[in-house]
Amino acid sequence: MKTLAHTRTLTFALAAAVLSGGLTACKSKKKQAEAEKPDPSGETEVVIPCSGPDFFTDNKVFRANDLGESMDQATAKKKAMSNARASLASAINTRVKAVVDNYVNSREMQNREEVGERFESLAREVVDQQLTGIKTICEKTMRVNATGNYKTYVAIELSAQELLAAYNDRLSSDERLRVDYDYEKFKETFEKEMERMKK
Repeated sequence: MKTLAHTRTLTFALAAAVLSGGLTACKSKKKQAEAEKPDPSGETEVVIPCSGPDFFTDNKVFRANDLGESMDQATAKKKAMSNARASLASAINTRVKAVVDNYVNSREMQNREEVGERFESLAREVVDQQLTGIKTICEKTMRVNATGNYKTYVAIELSAQELLAAYNDRLSSDERLRVDYDYEKFKETFEKEMERMKK
């Protein structure tokens, strides 16, 4: 009798364990199926290294990111840096043009057009010089399995205050502009433009 009761208890315990394991397996398969379910929009998020909100220009720094691809790892990095520098220079030149236009229009100057062109010319020189002082804030190199090529992603930045100081040095030493140049007014215009970028 005891053996029969003992056998029944073991059978029930074994059946409960098997049933419990089966339910757990079903739940995990269901979760896995949900995780693998394609997005109904048919889109898949692509995550690009060295990009996103942490790498945007703000009111303190100019930033740019880009990539380069090559069969050679060093060449991929050079291409990425060259592309990022070009992007950064373009962004700075666009922003500085707005600063110069606003500054020149706010001042009582003779020959505004000539003065504006001179400011922009000096600004381009400053940007070219300052690009040597950029900082790399992110760099990732990947190997493309299909081709064997290397892809390098980089993000770089340049301090807005360092750029402003370089502009001040260059503009205040220019004989043709010194008479019309007011650093405080230029700085105020520059900072307003940078603040707009933050928004």
